[in-house]
Amino acid sequence: MAAPLPTASAPASTTTAARSYLVPMVAMTSLFFLFGAVTNFNDVLMPYLKDVCQLTDLQSSLVQSAFFGAYFLMSLPAGRVLEKLGYQRGIVLGLLVMAAGALLFVPAANSRTFAVFLLGLSVLGAGVTLLQVAANPYVSVLGPASRAASRVSIVGVANNFGGTLSPLLGGMLLFGGSVALKARLAALPLEQRLAEEATLVKAPYIGLAVFLAVLAGVFSLLKLPEIEGIQADEDAQAATPAPAAGRSSALDFPHLKLGVLAIFLYVGVEVGLGSFLIRYGEAQGIGQLSEFTQALVRGLNVATNFLAVLFGQPPAPIDTTAGFTKAVGAVLVASYWFGSLVGRVVGIPLLSRINDRKALAAVCAAAVVFVLASIAVRGEAALWLIVLCGLMNSIMWPVIFPLAIKGLGGFTKQGSSYLIMAIVGGAIVPLLMGWVATNGGGLRVAFVIPALCYAYLLYYALRGYRVR
Repeated sequence: MAAPLPTASAPASTTTAARSYLVPMVAMTSLFFLFGAVTNFNDVLMPYLKDVCQLTDLQSSLVQSAFFGAYFLMSLPAGRVLEKLGYQRGIVLGLLVMAAGALLFVPAANSRTFAVFLLGLSVLGAGVTLLQVAANPYVSVLGPASRAASRVSIVGVANNFGGTLSPLLGGMLLFGGSVALKARLAALPLEQRLAEEATLVKAPYIGLAVFLAVLAGVFSLLKLPEIEGIQADEDAQAATPAPAAGRSSALDFPHLKLGVLAIFLYVGVEVGLGSFLIRYGEAQGIGQLSEFTQALVRGLNVATNFLAVLFGQPPAPIDTTAGFTKAVGAVLVASYWFGSLVGRVVGIPLLSRINDRKALAAVCAAAVVFVLASIAVRGEAALWLIVLCGLMNSIMWPVIFPLAIKGLGGFTKQGSSYLIMAIVGGAIVPLLMGWVATNGGGLRVAFVIPALCYAYLLYYALRGYRVR
């Protein structure tokens, strides 16, 4: 997901003060790793719950709606909580709320009740929202303003790295297991098999709850510097055109309203593609994987298998001879998010040297072509075209956000709040894709929606961004 944007702050007054930011920065980086890991684990959880709870594509898409809906519902309350508690205690509370949400997966798995799973995801999302509201501005002002961009880049990479690893781990834990185990489960009556498979989700979420509780304890003991608020960048404000007469709200600026929709669709399409990639692969009916894909799956499986012992599960290789499976799909999901990581590391520094708006137009146009080509072809190529969209997504947030708030003057903070609330697109677009897949002709037709989302983002890069 998105990393915070740099905001100006007062420089550290002494060398000692500058050094004191190291431990808080490491702590913040761990939080952003956690954000990415928890968020992208849902891409594996969604097809897992579809099978375990016997859901339609539309019902399974509620996984993302429950999680991302918290961003919309909790953003403003989270701000008020932080005003009363402060950043540090707000972070501790957010971690404990997340731990409570993770523990709800135990009764959900025991009863195999989808509604309880959704409740757990909602609570987990509420905790993440509180942490995001606290951590985003905190990182921006945690140290000299001249190094704000570097801090943003560091936590952004940590976010992407966590989001790349978690689908690999999730695929191993939820879809892995020995050939003997799979054969035994397949021989069981349906209800008994589903009941046993439902228990597989308990270990990772119990482990997550314990980790979150320990992390909350660590944060409660840290001596984090208190930051009263984000100081205004007077130079930037002086260079920003004053709003036109008669404008009383950020929403009076057309490019901001179009930008809110752009953020909504960007987050929605990014989450939607990752969420349905495994299901899209199953719909392709791939009986034989290419040598490249088999080698990639085996290589990443070896690299991540050692983590299985941490969850009481013996290492087991992924069977690549059976064609496309959910375990193979989890590797492709990780590859999709890895593309975003590579794009952030390589592409974002280049934005200071090239025209960022033209770069945005280029990646949006490429993404439209990739999705339409994926719909037109069959088999493994269709999946890798979607994986490439992850690379295209990498620079969209850091370009769209500044374009949308450009020229807002005194309405900048208000406009930023609207853009953050637009993250709720991650709850809506996957739901729409699920509805089309269930009622409108299958997943191939549903993937027209991401193509339309990218087409709008291309329009924003070409015309919608203009300040009027």
